[in-house]
Amino acid sequence: MTRLLIADDSALMRKLLAGIFRAEGDFEIRLARNGAEALELVRSFDPQVVTLDVQMPGMDGLTCLGQIMIEAPRPVVMISALTAEGAEATLEAIELGAVDFVAKPGGAVSLEIDRLRPLLVEKVRGAANARIRPTLRLSERIRHQFRGAGVVSRPAQPRRKRFAEDRAGPSKGLVLIGTSTGGPAALDLVLPQLPRDLPWPVLVSQHMPASFTGPFARRLDRQCELEVVEVTCPMPLQAGTIYIGRGDADVIVSSRAAGMVAMPIPAQRDYPWHPSVERMVTSALEHYGAARLVGVLMTGMGRDGADAMTLLRNQGGRTIAEAESTAVVWGMPGELVRNGGAEFVRPVEDIAGAIVDLVSKHAVR
Repeated sequence: MTRLLIADDSALMRKLLAGIFRAEGDFEIRLARNGAEALELVRSFDPQVVTLDVQMPGMDGLTCLGQIMIEAPRPVVMISALTAEGAEATLEAIELGAVDFVAKPGGAVSLEIDRLRPLLVEKVRGAANARIRPTLRLSERIRHQFRGAGVVSRPAQPRRKRFAEDRAGPSKGLVLIGTSTGGPAALDLVLPQLPRDLPWPVLVSQHMPASFTGPFARRLDRQCELEVVEVTCPMPLQAGTIYIGRGDADVIVSSRAAGMVAMPIPAQRDYPWHPSVERMVTSALEHYGAARLVGVLMTGMGRDGADAMTLLRNQGGRTIAEAESTAVVWGMPGELVRNGGAEFVRPVEDIAGAIVDLVSKHAVR
């Protein structure tokens, strides 16, 4: 039996969530009405996984999460509203160590919850087996405390040149990054390490709802030397830029008269996760020679991107899989390794350096 703690201030949500997991037959469940009750149950019930509502009276989800990560670290899935405020709070939670999140249904909750049932069960089961990294949690907690005190937690970035005047023409190559569960925290480590003179653009598919990818791109832009943008329309692929695929859609590479572009397209049922890593990589292979592509597959449940990146490698491209030792969930990168499609397997802190090395070698050819 998996011990599950559900914390939500809504009696209806507690009832619905508990019903979903009781029906699975292998969960032992406790319920909390707020953060303070959740903390007490963490101490007494010792759950293997916790779901936390972001907005709760008294001690809210973020405060509770931070305390859990200091006292008794364990996998936590945040339940968040699909609003700008909900997105920002959820991204804060990811920085604090939450392994995943689920968007709270709007409207008639009792009707919408059935639609979310498979996703909820999958995410909680995945979280129960997720890897928690203490060193990251500590730094994230310190940063969060600084924010609460009104102190800027990250060093101020120098004003960046936006590269427009330096771009001589279309990009000759492209870095493709795919990730899911645990991905926001992993990207928060990798992308800020990429230098401003990286000669190829970077295209990212991170599984997220549409209301989250805009705030996520803006937060990354404040941290990175490269410019970070959300792909909301066809955008020329140019060096100096990281492109974040818009949530609830797919992002592909396409050709225009002026060169290659990244563009959002409607999601397809053939691809269960969005933005689809598989679809992104497949489209890139249609427009770039494989030798001009570097594929990176990081933490996430399932196998999205593993087949396309294996094909990329087989055609002469370069690929990097995140090592099991650092992945929150070694699903997607593990499938790439098992496929024989990972040229390099690197811990998350070494991935940026590996990207720079591979791009630099190809860019001078």
